[in-house]
Amino acid sequence: MSQDNLIFGPTYAEMKDPSLIPQAIRQKAQKARTEAPLDPINLFNINWKDDNGQVRFVTIPHELTGISANILVLKGRYFPTGSHKVGPGYCALVEKQLSGEAKPGNRTAVWPSTGNFGIGGSWVGPRMGYRSLVVLPAEMSRERFEKIKGYGAEAIATPGSESNVKEIYDKVNELKRDPNNLILNQFADFGNYRFHSTVTASAVEDAFRTLQKEHAGPLHLRAWVSAMGSAGAIGAGDTLKEHHPGFHIVGLEPVQCPTLFNVGFGAHRIEGIGDKHVTWIHNVANMDLLFCIDDEDTLRGLQLIQQGAELLTKELGIRESHVQKLADSFGMSGVCNVLGAIKTARYLGLGRHDVVATVATDGFDRYPSCLEKLNEEDGVPSVTRDRQLRNLEVFRKPGGGDMFLEGTLAARKRWHNQKYFTWVEQQGKSIDELHALWEQDFWKQQRAKVDELDKQLVHARGSLKKLAEATA
Repeated sequence: MSQDNLIFGPTYAEMKDPSLIPQAIRQKAQKARTEAPLDPINLFNINWKDDNGQVRFVTIPHELTGISANILVLKGRYFPTGSHKVGPGYCALVEKQLSGEAKPGNRTAVWPSTGNFGIGGSWVGPRMGYRSLVVLPAEMSRERFEKIKGYGAEAIATPGSESNVKEIYDKVNELKRDPNNLILNQFADFGNYRFHSTVTASAVEDAFRTLQKEHAGPLHLRAWVSAMGSAGAIGAGDTLKEHHPGFHIVGLEPVQCPTLFNVGFGAHRIEGIGDKHVTWIHNVANMDLLFCIDDEDTLRGLQLIQQGAELLTKELGIRESHVQKLADSFGMSGVCNVLGAIKTARYLGLGRHDVVATVATDGFDRYPSCLEKLNEEDGVPSVTRDRQLRNLEVFRKPGGGDMFLEGTLAARKRWHNQKYFTWVEQQGKSIDELHALWEQDFWKQQRAKVDELDKQLVHARGSLKKLAEATA
């Protein structure tokens, strides 16, 4: 396949601001979003904005949280595949295509994942012409496996659940022996970090400005909160922190698998986060707080949002339209992030002029089976009012107790050193490479590569006429 026939999508700048995409390409992509979701032109729908250029976000009602601080949540479910993870997948592959490492026809794209990144890869790879293999734990929700197959990829199930990342790596190391297999490792690929520190950070700023216009009085962006799966999304905080005084980057992990909190381990049910290791692309030297979230709270919170409309509207007085927005916006990790945002606001003593931003990675479409299992465990055909009132307490008083840490120098150094065991001992990174991650200049250099990558991409894809033909 010649360079002219390679499929390229948007630049980082175009993902930040889709209005930069030529109108004909943009209109074609907007139409394909619903009419032809498997058309490669949908690569140009990898952004946080709607067709009017507004960032899709939702605020969490104060009646639900019991706090006066504002919680702003980016909505990831409108990306192709229904999750923002398609963005890091695209960036990882397109960067390797630009470098010459990847070319469809002679490389198979391998996507190690605990769920959404694999789903993103299962969509991105075939759209760009690559046979794709997704490696993920066998105990992930059945909806995830169905989506991977539906997008044209193959799934390889490894033993265990969300926390069994080492088993994924073991399988990937087997696949790596075949030189035709191209490993796209979200836990170590800086395309993932660049997507969030560039595109997601810009979306947070845009959403914050929109919220400011609607708010009576000044607002201050105080924190970015994200659970760590690959630790891509938390990277948005590195950029935001440069522009907002007193800003906090807050990480979350499960009570049941408190790896950064106390080098803990264990299985948990928050699909998408907490994997018994510290990822290579996590800038732990810049993280200010860590909270642990109980996976039971996450499930109960999701149950309330999905099945507690009557309580939320009639008893709490939340508008029915807002309740529907919540039901449309959240999956498991999104609820986890909201609970972490509430804990952050309480811990920092934030008030009505303060904003805590976070992200809903996906929507509910990949979790019905999780709530079905929860209802079976409760032994009831429907959720009672008493249960919903107890679920409400999940938001009013998020669990986790005293399982939190401030990002002191000692804590940050320990988080950094924990990378050694996965990445140096098991995955072949060098000590010098590990030391480089401690310096903030390293992370600034990673973010600074975006402009040059965009220039290379514009040159590689040539005229937009050819681009339109290639994605037809």
